[in-house]
Amino acid sequence: MAKTALKGTPVSLAGTELAVGDLAPSVTVVGKDLSEITVGGAKGKTQLLVIVPSLDTAVCASETRKFNVEAAKTEGVEVTVVSMDLPFAMGRFCTTEGIENLAVGSDFRNKTFANAYGVLLADGPLAGVTCRAIFVVDAQGKITYKEIVPEITAEPNYDAALSALK
Repeated sequence: MAKTALKGTPVSLAGTELAVGDLAPSVTVVGKDLSEITVGGAKGKTQLLVIVPSLDTAVCASETRKFNVEAAKTEGVEVTVVSMDLPFAMGRFCTTEGIENLAVGSDFRNKTFANAYGVLLADGPLAGVTCRAIFVVDAQGKITYKEIVPEITAEPNYDAALSALK
């Protein structure tokens, strides 16, 4: 099972652990305008799924800003940031931060995404939210890159994730 930690203390992940080569489950999350957004599955284009605990933290905000800029440079890639934040908070964040090159999706209703991708924090002070993770899904719906960030308070390996898009 993939592992992560919060400030050095190990925390468990719940849900189905996925590996590179697996088919990415097609899951619906809630957009900032309460619309439904489908992530994963075969979409005929590459998807970058950026999973964060909450946009209301400095590391998550920084990560989202960075992928917003980098996403604009990568042709034909659909980028979605998934968290447990309420859609209204996600919308406010995007407006305040000028996030326009990626979509945000909330998994707050049923934690379907978090369970399907094995990124739900099962214990610790943040139990019930997502860990920090990256998945790259190819046009046929296969996972070609996965990172469960070992320390939730740290940023992901941007270079590796962006390289995996090419």
